[in-house]
Amino acid sequence: MEIRSRAPLRIGLAGGGTDLESYSNKFGGAVLNATIGMYAYCTIIPTNDNKIVIHSYDNKNNLEIESTPEIPFDGDNLILHRGVYNRIVKDYNNGKPLSFIMSTSNDAPIGSGLGTSSTMVVAILEAFNRWLGLGLNDYQKAGLAYEIERIDLKLSGGKQDQYAAVFGGFNFMEFKTDSSVIVNSLRLQDARINEFECSLLLYYSGKSRKSADQQLVLSKNIITSQISNTEKQSNETIDAMRNLKENAYLMKDYVLTGNMKAFANCLRVGWENKKKTSSIVSNIELEETINFALSNGGEAVKVSGAGGGGFLMLYCNPVNRQKLIDAMETLPGRVYPVRFSKAGVESWIVEN
Repeated sequence: MEIRSRAPLRIGLAGGGTDLESYSNKFGGAVLNATIGMYAYCTIIPTNDNKIVIHSYDNKNNLEIESTPEIPFDGDNLILHRGVYNRIVKDYNNGKPLSFIMSTSNDAPIGSGLGTSSTMVVAILEAFNRWLGLGLNDYQKAGLAYEIERIDLKLSGGKQDQYAAVFGGFNFMEFKTDSSVIVNSLRLQDARINEFECSLLLYYSGKSRKSADQQLVLSKNIITSQISNTEKQSNETIDAMRNLKENAYLMKDYVLTGNMKAFANCLRVGWENKKKTSSIVSNIELEETINFALSNGGEAVKVSGAGGGGFLMLYCNPVNRQKLIDAMETLPGRVYPVRFSKAGVESWIVEN
């Protein structure tokens, strides 16, 4: 028997950053995002040899140890896998160790700005949920994934990624001052989704694992800076966060009504406000790439995730789509089409 799961990555459309607890617990946050056809994958094969074997193909790390109620940590090596396992055994298996072979992979590098780390936590968690028959509902899965990543592992970041990976589709999320989360799933006509897919592209400038590692460190630094600025009540950061939150409410209306001109303007305004939350959100190389896209058919560009690099989301009139693709392909990075995923995390059993 093999248990498989996959969880979709996401692109942020508006409000990113207001899901950080340093802001949302004081002022309330709002985010609009959508999951795409890129995934984090997990396979668990139960065994009876009293061993735990983990293969992580996205970061080329492996682990083989005797079954234990708690896997000790070894720096950043497989920290997400260890964190999920330890929490599952402690809270859902009466402290009894499990024996299995686990394999994981990801369609995008960690630190790319598509929520890869949180999505991987959700995928691993769902595989255990299916294997052990835990019966967790969507809010429980997302909440538990958040606790594992942010509280147990103390990794910096917001709340939107876990909920996006679990629920899937287009979602308007509200982060309340009491730490609760409300996910409002948006029902869009197929024609409207088709138009967005024709109008959006992703561009990734990362060319190696080293660059992905550097981007992950930069993302952490940006988040730390945003948290610090919020806690210090920096007027520029607080004002920018408020504008990002208001932008999310506007963007929701434009997505529902299909107002593409206003949608593009919201992306532009959102990026300008994002840059005001931390001095390291943008850089010269990033701005040069954005300006190049805008000079070759792009009408709006937004950096996905914390900023500093990773994936860029490009908006264009579909008439200029190929022109923009051809231009971006002259740069060292890679262009990806956007295909939206309606489903959230999924799991199934394969009988051998």
